[in-house]
Amino acid sequence: MSLRVTLIQGGGTGLDQVPAVKRILAAAGVAIDWDEQVGGVAALERKLPPVPAETLESVRATGLALKTSLLAPPGLPPRKEGAIGNWNVQFRRELGLFASVRPLKNLAGLPARFRGVDILLMRELTEDLYAAIEHEIVPGVVQSLKVVTESASRRFFRFAFEWARQAGRQRVHCVHKANILKLADGLFLEAFRSVGRDFPELEKKEIIVDNCCMQMVSRPSQFDVVMTGNLYGDLLSDLGAGIVGGVSATAGINVGEGVRVYECLHGETHDVSPPGTANPLPLLLPAIDLLEGVGQVESARRLLSAMERVLTEKKVLPRDLGGTAGTEEVANAVIAALG
Repeated sequence: MSLRVTLIQGGGTGLDQVPAVKRILAAAGVAIDWDEQVGGVAALERKLPPVPAETLESVRATGLALKTSLLAPPGLPPRKEGAIGNWNVQFRRELGLFASVRPLKNLAGLPARFRGVDILLMRELTEDLYAAIEHEIVPGVVQSLKVVTESASRRFFRFAFEWARQAGRQRVHCVHKANILKLADGLFLEAFRSVGRDFPELEKKEIIVDNCCMQMVSRPSQFDVVMTGNLYGDLLSDLGAGIVGGVSATAGINVGEGVRVYECLHGETHDVSPPGTANPLPLLLPAIDLLEGVGQVESARRLLSAMERVLTEKKVLPRDLGGTAGTEEVANAVIAALG
């Protein structure tokens, strides 16, 4: 029986990545029944809203999605008052996605600042400054509100500790700025301590966000699981991506009640990246995570091994990794490496 998955096309480089990754998965013998949907600029081109109701309904029905970045067309005017300015954020809100899991792990053959990095960065998605509650008090004075609630924090930490336990992790760090934000980050930190008491087998540490940045770029191997709020998590996710080799080594898993969305974290319009030149690996990696998440571990292992073989041999590399190969050439190389 094939796996039912919503496949969300956001436009731009996604138009190249999606057919390439579908072909790679099929070559690996992975049976997936795709429900193909659109969002972002790909939806606008069909005269649909950037986050169509049909796309959201599909994800709720399947419970699983593989998603490219929901891109905006070049020159999009500034958002109107009260509107959500980022369609990827709007997509998460509409589906009630409350936590992000970002694996930060070296890929064989991909140059990186450090080797032996294997971090799970877990980020709360619903609150903090990214709630985007802001207004202009008087002309020239803008106020943005950081919102932290006990209920959302405890829900996030319960999920994050459970994931860490099931993944066989041993140590968790909670990232905060409670030395300055004594109420907001203090509440977040207290929720970490309270929920953490139910997980005595996990070693628990607390670290101030600026120190965490310094430690991550000097000795990242000390981190196993990193739990953080929305803003700090966004910054640390990109910092961690730089440590392990860039966007080709990163993918995101966004989680809600009964829903998991595996997403490509980077995308560009065809004005920036010409058609046929996109690197398919940033979408293949979340597809591998999806397979592992549904128990198809052997297929995930084969695909990861093939990807790493292509990266290690360095005969066929996309432009962003120093090569000249187009999307289809890279896909063909991964398929050939499957054996």
